[in-house]
Amino acid sequence: MPSFVISEKCDGCKGQDKTACQYICPNDLMVLDTETMKAYNQEPDACWECYSCVKICPQQAIEVRGYADFVPLGASLIPLKSTDSIMWTVKFRNGKIKRFKFATHTLPEGSVEPYKGLPDVSDEDLKNENLLNEKGKDLSNPSA
Repeated sequence: MPSFVISEKCDGCKGQDKTACQYICPNDLMVLDTETMKAYNQEPDACWECYSCVKICPQQAIEVRGYADFVPLGASLIPLKSTDSIMWTVKFRNGKIKRFKFATHTLPEGSVEPYKGLPDVSDEDLKNENLLNEKGKDLSNPSA
């Protein structure tokens, strides 16, 4: 489901050169209407549904309509980002509210070591059909 901007809440990131949603959108869909100083999704059909714009909006002016099996028709899905987590609030048609809290990525950029603890790889390993961290029979050598 594509994101949409609630124009009453949007302040265009207070006249900065580029709004937060423009900055974060990986598909460059979010734009700022310079006359109204409100952001909008210029091509909802091309939305990747990554929710990056929803999470970054400082005014919580961007929402998404969730899938029917997750959020029944008429409900809303609203994120609230803090320094260490994101809380998703689901408000159902009957007024019932549920909240789900998830920790955000807390490691400094560039500090992740993706191959830490894995064995070194050799040219001979390229002949093996197992994945790097899989143990088992060498499929390239049927007699083994």
